[in-house]
Amino acid sequence: MRFTIERAKLLKTLSHVQSIVEKRNTIPVLSNVKIEAMEDGISFKATDMDTEITEIVDAKTAETGATTAPAHMLYDIVRKLSDGSDVELTFPDEKGQLTIASGRSKFSLSTIGVEDFPVISGDKLPVNFAMGKDELKDVIDRTQFAVSTEETRYYLNGLYIHAKNEGEAKVLRVVATDGHRLACVESPLPKGAENMTGVIVPRKTVSEVRKLLDDSSTDNITIALSENKIRFTMEDVILTSKLIDGTYPDYERVIPTDNDKVLELGVKELSSAVDRVSVVAERTRAIKMITNKNHVTITTSSPDLGSAMEEVEAKYDSESLEIGYNFRYLLDILGEVKGENVKISFADGSSPSVIHDTSDASAIYVLMPMRV
Repeated sequence: MRFTIERAKLLKTLSHVQSIVEKRNTIPVLSNVKIEAMEDGISFKATDMDTEITEIVDAKTAETGATTAPAHMLYDIVRKLSDGSDVELTFPDEKGQLTIASGRSKFSLSTIGVEDFPVISGDKLPVNFAMGKDELKDVIDRTQFAVSTEETRYYLNGLYIHAKNEGEAKVLRVVATDGHRLACVESPLPKGAENMTGVIVPRKTVSEVRKLLDDSSTDNITIALSENKIRFTMEDVILTSKLIDGTYPDYERVIPTDNDKVLELGVKELSSAVDRVSVVAERTRAIKMITNKNHVTITTSSPDLGSAMEEVEAKYDSESLEIGYNFRYLLDILGEVKGENVKISFADGSSPSVIHDTSDASAIYVLMPMRV
């Protein structure tokens, strides 16, 4: 195997594939990236046994062949090479290693044979549909922050995606919750997704797809899935992942439908006030919101640090109430509100609050109160 490739192109590809590879592996070959030089391009593949990424890039191939080499070390080497340079990769060299040469720099890396490299893709995925890149980015951004990181409730460690009949319209609904907050976002149901069952896409897969979308120049992403796998295809990058094998809870039961006290105010004003007050709440993360007829008061206090209070203009027509929140959770939700105003509805000070973007009915957020 011998080929020459532009350093920038190689670096971009390696940044994608090395991010799949775990830093510590008990199986040595899982620390490696599989490199295969073909007549029509170079294939780079990495896997952690749950997720697999393949990317094909153009290069000048002198000899075809394949090997595997340490992913993170190869990435670090290429990252430190000179901008604008060409890189030549050769395998095997006189010592049976992979040689990386660029300008006056030369490196040799130990390899593992491709016969030991596992493959998780290749299964038939019967459901196929396409989503616009910007649409997919949007539903991920508006839900990803609420994915749980608690490993004991593994079924919450991903985005729940399913088709839903909403009145006469069919929508694709994306849901995330960690038990403290819930994000539920809808988009038009893509053609081909009508028969999809609900699937839970792992947190790591969602994060990797989101990073790939930023680097992708294609307008549409092809998504294929079965009961236990999902595949995202964008240009020359294919990411295949196992799905979380579990039952997602009935999230609709925790979305209140009878919150009759409605607060409406500017999202930037509320976010800024919460952010300022939170300086004193860094340790406890607890703030208190007190509603009034024409304003809301944000307060916090700490026996060690002191207290803070700020008023924000608001519309509110019900009796005054006090409710506590984790300020970080509230700011995460407010950060995804695109319009100028936000509506927060309450039943009382101890029940979940529902948060709506007044300019966008496709998203709903639920935030559990915090005892203050």
